[in-house]
Amino acid sequence: MKMLAAQKTLLLLCVGVSLGHAFITLEQFKSIEERLKATEETLKELKRENEALRTITKAQSDKLESIQAENNAKKVAFSVGLLASGEQKSGPYDTRTTLVYKKIFTNTGNAYDPNTGIFKAPVNGVYFFRFYAHAHTPTQMAVSLHKNDQLQCSVFCQKPFSNANGSNGVVLSLQKGDEVYTQLWENSWVYDDGNSYTSFSGFLLFSL
Repeated sequence: MKMLAAQKTLLLLCVGVSLGHAFITLEQFKSIEERLKATEETLKELKRENEALRTITKAQSDKLESIQAENNAKKVAFSVGLLASGEQKSGPYDTRTTLVYKKIFTNTGNAYDPNTGIFKAPVNGVYFFRFYAHAHTPTQMAVSLHKNDQLQCSVFCQKPFSNANGSNGVVLSLQKGDEVYTQLWENSWVYDDGNSYTSFSGFLLFSL
């Protein structure tokens, strides 16, 4: 009987210890669960903040790209000579012909097309243009500057006794896509002689 009582007592002690361990484990689990929930809320908050920062960063990046594109568009300037090498002439032609300037001194913004001789406005703005024509005796020279299909100004030289030059300039208000170019009139000549290029230039004064 004493042995049986001792075994019962030992069994009860083991059960008590086991229940105690089970009780502690449940408390720890509840604590861990609460910490996990708190961590999830923190992660959600961090995710929301991250999305907000990403939105702000993208807006700032888009604005910076827009400013950079606008600044690049404002950098418009070109200066070109008619022929790639000197001691040559252009003309005469039966009709007025757009002059294609092949010698590129500068073409910032690439608004001037050396294949067509046409400057195309990249942005709305006010631009300044100048052209210079070189003549040899005894030929005649006549060159005009055009905005789209409208003549703006011209230079003339009628059979000079020696070499002669003519230059003219104009300030134009242009819309994006407007075209500016020069034309050699029919039965006229222009020359490049190395020191006196027949040339065309322009630049953006300010955008609108």
